[in-house]
Amino acid sequence: MAPAPLLEVHPPNGPSNGEAPADQQKSQKQMTKQERRELQERQRAAKAAKTAPGANGKPQGGKPANQPAAGGGAPSRKTADAASKLPSTGPAKTIEKAKAGQSSAADQLAKNQARGLLIFSHFGLPKPVSSAKGDIHPVIARTALQFSSFKITGANARCIATLTAFKTVIQDYVTPPNNTLSRHLMTYLSPQISHLVAARPMSVTMGNAIRQVKLDISGSDIDLPEQDAKDALCRKIDTYIRERIIIADQVIQETAGNKIKDDDVILTYARSSVVEKVLLEAHASGRKFSVIVVDSRPMLEGKRLLAMLSEAGIACTYVLLPALGSVIGEVSTVLVGAHSIHTNGAVYSRAGTALVAMMAKRHSVPVVVCCETYKFSETIQLDSFTKNELAPLGDLFSSFPNNKPRESLTLENKPNLEILNPLYDLTPPTCITAVVTEVGVIPPNSISSIPVALGRLL
Repeated sequence: MAPAPLLEVHPPNGPSNGEAPADQQKSQKQMTKQERRELQERQRAAKAAKTAPGANGKPQGGKPANQPAAGGGAPSRKTADAASKLPSTGPAKTIEKAKAGQSSAADQLAKNQARGLLIFSHFGLPKPVSSAKGDIHPVIARTALQFSSFKITGANARCIATLTAFKTVIQDYVTPPNNTLSRHLMTYLSPQISHLVAARPMSVTMGNAIRQVKLDISGSDIDLPEQDAKDALCRKIDTYIRERIIIADQVIQETAGNKIKDDDVILTYARSSVVEKVLLEAHASGRKFSVIVVDSRPMLEGKRLLAMLSEAGIACTYVLLPALGSVIGEVSTVLVGAHSIHTNGAVYSRAGTALVAMMAKRHSVPVVVCCETYKFSETIQLDSFTKNELAPLGDLFSSFPNNKPRESLTLENKPNLEILNPLYDLTPPTCITAVVTEVGVIPPNSISSIPVALGRLL
């Protein structure tokens, strides 16, 4: 008697080739690589068919999602992709499409905002001052707007504006009950300082001045009447401005002015308030010299310096930074200002100063930096990429020629154009001949002796 035939179990619509699926015949360990890949493709296709509902909310074809399509074996990847792309209607699908459109628009906006070189994304960007947290004094809000719009520029001007605003804040301040002025006033000043920093990153000069103000507040006598204590603080602020800025500039004027001789050709870059005073003082002393003003976009600050010097009767030449090489051979001395000066002797100043100093060194022209000691920073800075600001787009002052509209003379960000204007650069001490301060002429390798020369730490 012949043995009974073996029965094979197939799905309701069994495989077209008459064979059982490989996963029912073998375990995954016994499968070949090709068989495992086919199994994974069948599982993905089944999952895609299950997640593609029809118009009535049921799987396509009215069959269970885990059943193979009619006509034989497991559906291929192409069939599953086609099933997943079938149109679907209904309120749920409409809401999903709307959400998808919103998310795609938001992603595109984020991509546009993140466009640009990521290496410069940490630079302090100029931005409008928004509503601040805490009780912000009106004079602080006005000063912050002037900072953010670059109406007040320059280390000295920003420091004087900050200290002058603090004097108004202190005079309008009223100590709450059960508090002392020396403790609560510092708490009240904190949001004011934060508001200024939010408008534009704090400069070294502002940081040194604010630390001195806090030191004076903490050292005020708690037994003094409130108004007398406020008057004493305001007098100390006035003393700081007079001694560290005004008188310091006068000493620098005399010291640096004596270095200028008749028939000298002085080259300066952009606009420094102390360099401007040195040149005007030297001209008022009867010295006959000429000045080459080198300038660059977008700030074009040299135009203001050019107007002041030419109005005083000084012979001036105005060139842009790319033309520096054609005039550097005629120069006797380079005079530049500084935003800050660091312990290692590096000078942090308007972008382009390093190029001027390096070009002068290449042609054996002495480079003299005019800098007050309150711009000294105990930090060491090796480059201008770890910390910097971005200048505003376009020229802030009147551009020439005047027969063209202003819009045609300025560059702005476009879909395929990103404008990058770093505001400062770092001049290495090897390119600097001397630094003129109110405590004397200091070589760049001895800048760290400034606190010792002042008799105290800054």
